[in-house]
Amino acid sequence: MDTTSWFILAGLLFLGMGLTGDSLRRLPFTSSMVYLVVGILIGPTALGVFHFNPLKQSDLLQVITEIAVLLSLFNAGMKFPTAISLLRLRTPILLAFISMALTVGFIAVFAHYLLDFSWGAAVLLGAILSPTDPVLATDVQLQHPKDRNRLRFNLTCEAGMNDGSAFPFVMLGLGLLGQHHLGTLGFDWLVKDFLWATIGGVLVGILAGISLAYLIYLYRPKTYSHGFWDDFLILGLGALVYGISQTLHFQGFISVFIAGMSLRYAETWIIIHKPVPAPHNQDGLSDRVLNYQGQLERLSELILVLLVGGTLFVDSWNWRAVGLAFFIFFIARPLAVWLSLIPSRTPRRIKLLMGWFGVRGIGSLFYLMFAIRQGLPESLALQFIQYTLIVITLSILIHGVSVKPLLTRFAYCSPRIQKK
Repeated sequence: MDTTSWFILAGLLFLGMGLTGDSLRRLPFTSSMVYLVVGILIGPTALGVFHFNPLKQSDLLQVITEIAVLLSLFNAGMKFPTAISLLRLRTPILLAFISMALTVGFIAVFAHYLLDFSWGAAVLLGAILSPTDPVLATDVQLQHPKDRNRLRFNLTCEAGMNDGSAFPFVMLGLGLLGQHHLGTLGFDWLVKDFLWATIGGVLVGILAGISLAYLIYLYRPKTYSHGFWDDFLILGLGALVYGISQTLHFQGFISVFIAGMSLRYAETWIIIHKPVPAPHNQDGLSDRVLNYQGQLERLSELILVLLVGGTLFVDSWNWRAVGLAFFIFFIARPLAVWLSLIPSRTPRRIKLLMGWFGVRGIGSLFYLMFAIRQGLPESLALQFIQYTLIVITLSILIHGVSVKPLLTRFAYCSPRIQKK
């Protein structure tokens, strides 16, 4: 496709979404399914209007997915309820770290024994496909800061953290393949890629979010109301936090999510304890820009899901890729969730739903592109691309048709988060 054709296609898609957006929200499936079908129709599977090659354009795709994940993580952090005790965070932390590690292990065993990958490649594939997605899973996440549905709360926190908690396992897989230094008995990996990156990422996020909240309180006029520049503050904070974290070799995804949470918490505390004349104290920065952030998130979702559909050929489908996807959805994810939540008091119904709603998507694409840019052999990269795209496609389809019916079914009996 030439530039003119891209403009025509983009214009038609945006006009179509603008005209049918309200109708799509009322359909019993997610909007991602619509974007995927359009991508498949105009891609090499059907009409062949365009084809996106992830291997040749890995640099571009990594940047696009990186931006999309960062926007979604910051947005999820700003929707986080402020009246939450550490006890309520136990379940999301177990999901983001213990369930993540178990899922990586289950997929690695499957990939080694049934797909004939080496242990290094199997661990890397497990790390790529294990994180749940903050971009494509917006329908099962918190809808606004006052949403106290426990299922949505746990899934939002998990998606916010496990895109970061997957990083050490990606580096472990690359190390086992000889593409990264692990140190003696994995000591360098444990200290630098896991402990240093995770703890540092959390601290940077906390400091950045609280600092911005206080800067706004100290330097903004007391009669200030929402303006165009608020959106730039949020984008600037997210970019700055991610850049600092990457420079210090911290985990940037965790930093951005924690920064969004910290900003909202600090703003709420300031509004309650340090009131100022209206309209400055009516709401915080995070409340005012959520709609704008949500629109950017939806735009990135449209572009990336369209590209996923445009990468698939008919012969991309085989029993190995489909079998891996079904193993993840029906065995690895539910079993990992159930085992990781044994220490918690999470109701059985919520465990079952969380075990099912493990949407795979843009985070997996990012780590796939990251691994390719780290020097993954081309033959292995092509297999990983095939498996990852099929898993994401089936996740969009299978989870897409089940999200709204299941949430509607359990909407009136789902436990709420209690204030503490």
